[in-house]
Amino acid sequence: MRVLFYCHKRKEWGAMRILIVEDEEDLSRALAKGLKREGYAVDTAADGLTGWELADTNDYDVILLDINLPELDGISLCHRIRQSSHHNDVFILMLTARSHPDEAEEGLDSGADDYLRKPFSFNELLARIRALLRRSSSVKSHVLQFDQFTLDSKTKEVRFGNVLLSLTRKEFGLLEYLMLHPGEVISSERLLEHVWDIHADPLSSTVRVHINSLRRKLSHPDPEAGEKYIQTVQGYGYKWTLRAAGKEEETT
Repeated sequence: MRVLFYCHKRKEWGAMRILIVEDEEDLSRALAKGLKREGYAVDTAADGLTGWELADTNDYDVILLDINLPELDGISLCHRIRQSSHHNDVFILMLTARSHPDEAEEGLDSGADDYLRKPFSFNELLARIRALLRRSSSVKSHVLQFDQFTLDSKTKEVRFGNVLLSLTRKEFGLLEYLMLHPGEVISSERLLEHVWDIHADPLSSTVRVHINSLRRKLSHPDPEAGEKYIQTVQGYGYKWTLRAAGKEEETT
């Protein structure tokens, strides 16, 4: 049950995309189930080489990596990720066995940012992931606030003033990702990459359908909020137009 956690280079936090590289099927399944329940998109690999292929071709926010893997061990994979120019700023959190204290030191020396010894609390694991993602982010709280909108990544609640909005996991993930990049145009492909997993069809209308549903729900407390705050940029994607609490993006 040795696992390493890698927080990906994105330097952000929130409901995003996670890769689990773990050859113990039960553990991998349990971690994937728990993380999906938290709203993360999750992919899995059962050996180091497959893990490297997925990590090298997809853009993950967190990679969970076992140390003792077939094909390519976790320490070697850690070195390979650190040596890659595409992945050299990835956050790394290692989960190590208490019976092997040297694993933590070896993992940190190979490029990890932090470690967590087993057995561990799943809630502590989630907190460690959030803490790592906040290190290089301007966002230091798990609460995002824009005008009357408040999003809490810990409780998974979105409010407009005192009104609690009922969002699905994907709608929450979309809104959170847009809020983390206020004023930035985010393509459908990028949203699909961060909120869904590798099984999502990039040619489908999934993102558009969920954006429209999200807009309708945001419009319940404020009829103009949906279209006003989630703006479509034709041919490019979508953007959250509020930059900070009480400040809307200026248009030219």
